[in-house]
Amino acid sequence: MKDTPEKILIVDDVSKNIQILGNILSQEQFQIAYAQDGQQALDICKVQDFDLILLDIMMPKMDGYEVCEKLKKNPATSEIPIIFLTARADMDSIIKGFELGGQDYITKPFNASELLARVNNHLTIKRQRERLKLMNNHLEELVKDRTLELETANHQLNVLDQAKSNFLSLISHEIRTPLNGVIGLTELLDQTNIDDDQKEYISYLKEVSSRLVKFSDTAILITTLKINKNLPEILPVSVNLLVNDSIAEFKVCNNNSSMQIINNLPVETLLIKADSDLIRMCFNIIIDNSAKFAGNDPKIEISGITNEGITTLTFRDNGPGFSDNALSNLFELFSAGDIMHSEGTGLGLATAKLILDAHEGSISVKNTEDHGAEVTIKIKGY
Repeated sequence: MKDTPEKILIVDDVSKNIQILGNILSQEQFQIAYAQDGQQALDICKVQDFDLILLDIMMPKMDGYEVCEKLKKNPATSEIPIIFLTARADMDSIIKGFELGGQDYITKPFNASELLARVNNHLTIKRQRERLKLMNNHLEELVKDRTLELETANHQLNVLDQAKSNFLSLISHEIRTPLNGVIGLTELLDQTNIDDDQKEYISYLKEVSSRLVKFSDTAILITTLKINKNLPEILPVSVNLLVNDSIAEFKVCNNNSSMQIINNLPVETLLIKADSDLIRMCFNIIIDNSAKFAGNDPKIEISGITNEGITTLTFRDNGPGFSDNALSNLFELFSAGDIMHSEGTGLGLATAKLILDAHEGSISVKNTEDHGAEVTIKIKGY
């Protein structure tokens, strides 16, 4: 027995048929209700829920097809399985019943075993469907709860990320303000009468100040990129021009460097969709890092190609390559592995990645077989 008897509605205009069906179904202790015409069946269904309906097709005024159609259009009764009772076993009548939403049919005169088997089968299907619906509802609730938890966690992470960005921006500005005074005083001292030792000290002070200015500018750029305040101004830009600018800037800032920079870019101009200032900074970062760790005979080769709308640039040096620690921490802010090779300031390659992310581009790094490092950039071209 079920926990609660399942309710079945029998709809037939012939009292004898109702009596026969009732006697057969009483073997399973179902709760039985009766209706002798279509309208009466619809009225009963408004005030009572049923697990199954046995519906005669041939009835006066409103036949079983019309009753079935009305029940299936009503959301309150659309899920109740309907078994048609018919003396007509022709294929057209059966197909019409299925098209209107009926689940099965039983022909008259009734066979008790067949009737009980079909009724129990459809009641089992209905119970399973209801269980599945409950499970789906439960899963939906779990998903909603989990989604809310994730949204809350994501909000907290965004708040923390914003706090870190604000802190980094504040520190950068606080460094830059007194640093401007130091740089100005250093320039003034350099113009006074001082001995060679003092000149060496001032030169060192200029170098340190320059590094601090660069760090401050980089930190501010990272902050603006991470909080999407510095959206790049995307325009057609010549890669050849930007690379040449970066090479020239490196030579001006590192006039004592023996770094050999070989530009292997094709003669024809490579155009990319980019913010020229940001991409130039990206190139500067890669070249500077190569210069720091490129060995006794430093060299970097730059090559590029455009294929199917994507421009690929490769920066290859002859240094020691990346350390295992560097390879495991690439592109992470404030890690030794986020710039080229085994050391770093903790902002270099991470900054380059943020710049390329803002351009919907990519950057990858690897060690070469002949002891060197290779940085590859992909960005939208023309």
